[in-house]
Amino acid sequence: MIDAQRYPLLARIDSPADLRRLPEDQLRAVADELRAYLIESVGRSGGHFGAGLGVIELTVALHWLFETPDDRLVWDVGHQCYPHKILTGRRDTIHTVKQKDGVAPFPKREESEFDTFGVGHSSTSISAALGMALGLARQDLDRHVVAVIGDGAMTAGMAYEALNHAGGLDPEPNLIVVLNDNRMSISENVGGLTKMFGRMTASKALNAVREGGKKLLGDKNNPAARFVRRWEEHWKGMFVPSTLFEEMGFHYTGPIDGHDVGALVHALRTLRGLKGPQLLHVITTKGKGYELAEGDQIEYHAVGPFDPEVGVVKKAAPARPTYTKVFGDWLCDMAASDTRLLGITPAMREGSGLVRFSREYPDRYFDTAIAEQHAVTLAAGMACEGMKPVVAIYSTFLQRAYDQLIHDVALQNLDVLFAIDRGGVVGPDGATHAGSFDLSFLRCVPNMMIMAPADEAECRAMLSTGFQHTGPAAVRYPRGSGPGAAVPATLETLPIGKAELRRRGQRIALLAFGAVVPAAEQAGEALDATVVNMRFVKPLDEALLAEICDQHEALVTLEDNVVMGGAGSAVLEWLAANGRSLPVLQLGLPDAYQEHASREDLLAEAGLDAAGIRAAVQKRWPTSPSLAVKRA
Repeated sequence: MIDAQRYPLLARIDSPADLRRLPEDQLRAVADELRAYLIESVGRSGGHFGAGLGVIELTVALHWLFETPDDRLVWDVGHQCYPHKILTGRRDTIHTVKQKDGVAPFPKREESEFDTFGVGHSSTSISAALGMALGLARQDLDRHVVAVIGDGAMTAGMAYEALNHAGGLDPEPNLIVVLNDNRMSISENVGGLTKMFGRMTASKALNAVREGGKKLLGDKNNPAARFVRRWEEHWKGMFVPSTLFEEMGFHYTGPIDGHDVGALVHALRTLRGLKGPQLLHVITTKGKGYELAEGDQIEYHAVGPFDPEVGVVKKAAPARPTYTKVFGDWLCDMAASDTRLLGITPAMREGSGLVRFSREYPDRYFDTAIAEQHAVTLAAGMACEGMKPVVAIYSTFLQRAYDQLIHDVALQNLDVLFAIDRGGVVGPDGATHAGSFDLSFLRCVPNMMIMAPADEAECRAMLSTGFQHTGPAAVRYPRGSGPGAAVPATLETLPIGKAELRRRGQRIALLAFGAVVPAAEQAGEALDATVVNMRFVKPLDEALLAEICDQHEALVTLEDNVVMGGAGSAVLEWLAANGRSLPVLQLGLPDAYQEHASREDLLAEAGLDAAGIRAAVQKRWPTSPSLAVKRA
């Protein structure tokens, strides 16, 4: 429970309705308490941090002024929403964020009526909010719809598709877009729009002219001041992005200080009374109010539990390298070996392991911002000119570029390597970030070669294999560390389409793909079953499959991917095509979205740990003597 002595105002706010009972002159104090409480809560639980600190005042102003949830508030990106969750009934449980059965880390419709639209990725808010505005208008419901887009989300093309649509509609929809401009996403924002915003907000000349003019003209209501304000809309287009948004059909207001509650309330109150599409540009600081977070916005984007008095303590390097680090080291080593290599990331330099590469090979490093579609087609264009691009991308982010993968890369059989991080079960970030579908959606694409490593050494070898391969290839690896295999310094490749027999047993064969191989080995020992590290999802090792079928009575396929259409389905298709009729047990992720919890908990829940595999096999074939557990 919240400490009412430390947080006397916040302790009284169980919902935005309670907030709206407070007078406007107390909003600054509410914001101060909310910021302190967020620091305390995330320090206790860990979670996304900097972005929430940057929208404290904006969150307070929006919920105080608008009649949420009847008025719709759409957050984009979702990791800005912790202050929103605290004010909307989840104050006393916010410390459970990302934990099993705890508060979701992103807006989630099933969790609260105040979470009007679920979002884990970015740049969807304007489209969703426009859809809400049009849906409400069709029902003659007079409600406001506000989209808050920030933390780099305005760098994605989908945001401009929505702006273009909204600004061209007749009749004009009543929609407010708040652009939270903090010049950051997870890393620093990149691209032309960011540079334009930066020039505008950093212009000493512009700010001096504006502030000096206010002092010179005095009363803002005198005729001279009104005349100048009318002309301001014309000349400020030379300095600020108003022209861009005005030409798209939005009335632009700003930029204003996003940490000034009074200014925010004044601006939003004005926009609330206007008709048609409105855009409010606010300038904020990521990590605002916590000095360490302001000074290191990348480090404090998301944190583990920490002591707010001390800050985040740098952890010692893990005993086992993560798959992400294996990739990052390989990328630099291969770049040193082959000058054709170019590295691409859609705004995930840190998360995808490209920090070292960006420093050592800055002229061969390309951050496209939050633009996955562009990143993939950019790679296709590079490949057309003889380059060997490597696209480092999370599994769930690749979903946003699926058409480009098919149409621009695979259809033209171009040499693009996809290094797919966060494949399979991911964990605390929940369903929006779970890479549960990639083997299924990649396997059906002609020309694709798909690999899934069982350990760190195999991951490096597969990356080299995919890079040297002619045509598109994908190496799909999980979050975190592997089983601890020693990683060689060489750049050796694997024979394409060849699996590895890890254990020879009796009657039943476990065919394991990728991260589940270690668990399959443990289960295989208990069951005296054959264990195969399949390595390649496409192409399958047909020769070894034929041998396994000749020597065994049943097969079990295992994968950290949905069962539907996954690697196990590839085995079934091969059996059918070759007239084989062995019984097959498919183990994988269920036909459902997994909620947030630890990776280990979710694997166990899906029956993909050693105990779960063993239990599933014994349940399917309970009377087979070969399945009796070996005794010590």
